Amino acid sequence: MVGVTRTRGLSARTGGRWISLLLAATVVAGCASPSEGEQSPTPPEATSTEAPKPVLLALSVSDGDEGVEPGKPITVSAEHGTITKASLIGKHGTHVKDDLREEGTLWTTAEPLGYGKTYTLTVEAKGEDGKTVTEESTFTTATPAGTVAVSINVWDDETVGVGMPIIFDFTGPVPDRDAAEKALNIKAEPETEGDFRWFGDTRVIWRPKEYWEPGTEVTVDARIYGRDFGDGIYGAEDKAVDFTVGDKLVAVADGQKHTMTVSVNDKTVKTMPISMGKPSSPTPEGTYTVMSEHNGYTMDSSTYGVPVDSAAGYRLYVEYAARLSNSGIFYHSAPWSVADQGNANVSHGCINLSTENAAWLMDKSKRGDVFTVKRSGGPKLEPEDGWSVWQLSWEEWQS
Repeated sequence: MVGVTRTRGLSARTGGRWISLLLAATVVAGCASPSEGEQSPTPPEATSTEAPKPVLLALSVSDGDEGVEPGKPITVSAEHGTITKASLIGKHGTHVKDDLREEGTLWTTAEPLGYGKTYTLTVEAKGEDGKTVTEESTFTTATPAGTVAVSINVWDDETVGVGMPIIFDFTGPVPDRDAAEKALNIKAEPETEGDFRWFGDTRVIWRPKEYWEPGTEVTVDARIYGRDFGDGIYGAEDKAVDFTVGDKLVAVADGQKHTMTVSVNDKTVKTMPISMGKPSSPTPEGTYTVMSEHNGYTMDSSTYGVPVDSAAGYRLYVEYAARLSNSGIFYHSAPWSVADQGNANVSHGCINLSTENAAWLMDKSKRGDVFTVKRSGGPKLEPEDGWSVWQLSWEEWQS
């Protein structure tokens, strides 16, 4: 007889209950935080699989370009790599000076190009992927229909007054004024707010919003060579000057008191007797700027349209004279009118001083100093007359 072994088992109902409890315990254990001292498993760090990129070159000129401005630098920039070699060679054999910058990511010419010339730009660069690429571009610069030069009213290394405007006179009309202004660079230390205003097609003036701060250092760089000014007109030659603003000298001439009061850096230093324009030729009222100074000068009425042999004409030599306007207004030594100075206005429009006072003033003053005439009975000074830019408010200047 085969034996059968019996086991004490769970009933179906009881077994199901224990299975349910076991599953619940398993779920609770799975959601529980690790006990103290235990650490959760750290997921593996993500790794980049991006492949090294080939170099991308951007040339400022394209193959076959014509009319390229000779005054603008030719540039090449590199992305995802560096420039290893570059050259710009003229068809005529000229190797243009260049400069490789920013750790090999920017190449630029370091001198202007010639008018009407053909050049070939060759660039070699190496990318992040280790591969070398070469690009080439042949182009031709512009041939102007005409050129204009420019002059600047301030001298290099000059010390000027706080009212000095910066005047740019072109030798011919400038069709594109915006292009001309962009070529005229003015840097001041401390930084000074200012703006341009055009007086006709050949003259543009830059003045600060307020008088210059004494001690300001100014650099003027007229980078006009090779710049397109419209209608086939290009700049002929660059010009640059540096100047310094000196002490703030302001003179105020009063036509009723017959005096001139001079202040330096806002402190009154001297009051002098003067004689201004007589009723038939009154001195225009307004704020002038000293344009030039002369030791030994012949005052000649014909220079502003009045014949010397007319009733109002004159031709007189004076020892000291400073021009304040194009229309013939000066302050100058006038020994013949000393008796009237401080008492009456008897001149042809100029500001008369004794020889001693004129010498003292010229020793103190400089080009760009400010002279204001008030209560003279004369007409209003025109902003276009000489360097009388302070006759316009800032709003008028910018309009």
